[in-house]
Amino acid sequence: MQTPAPRTKATTAGMLLGIGLGGFVDGIALHQILQWHTMLSNWLPPTTMDAMHRNMVWDGLFHAFVWLVTLLGVLLLWSAAYHQETMPALGAFIGQLLFGWGLFNLVEGIIDHQILGVHYVRQVPNYTVYNLTFLAVGGVGLLLVGWLLMQTRRRDVIEL
Repeated sequence: MQTPAPRTKATTAGMLLGIGLGGFVDGIALHQILQWHTMLSNWLPPTTMDAMHRNMVWDGLFHAFVWLVTLLGVLLLWSAAYHQETMPALGAFIGQLLFGWGLFNLVEGIIDHQILGVHYVRQVPNYTVYNLTFLAVGGVGLLLVGWLLMQTRRRDVIEL
C-alpha cells in the first residue's frame, strides 16, 4: 500500500535546508568562484577598494543569513527525528531540498534582481537574459522538479 508523504516538521526542515544550501550555492559559485556579482554590485560597483570592502561585508551578511536558515533546518530536522516523526523517503527529501533551493532562487531573483536591482545574475550588458534564465531554470524549474519529487510515496512495511 502506498501513502503520500505527510507534511511534517521534517518536510519544512528539508525545504529550509534547500533554501540555505541554495543560498550557499549562489554565494559560493556566483559571488566567489565565478565572480559574476556581489551583493550590491549594481548599486555599488566594486571598482574601488572601498566599494569592494562594502560588497564583501554585504556578502558576509548574506552568508550569515543563509547559515542561520540552514541551522534552523538542521534543528527542525533533529526535532522531527527526536520526536520520532515520519521521515520522508529519500526522493521526497531531495525534492524538498530542490523545492527550497528553487524557492530561494525565485524570491531572491524577483526581489534582488528585478524589483530592487541590487545586482544581476551576471553584471554584463545583456543581463536580462541571465536574470530570466535564472528565474526560469533556477527558480521555476527547481520548484517544479522539487515538487514532483516531493510526491514520492513511501512504502509502508507490511509485516507477515
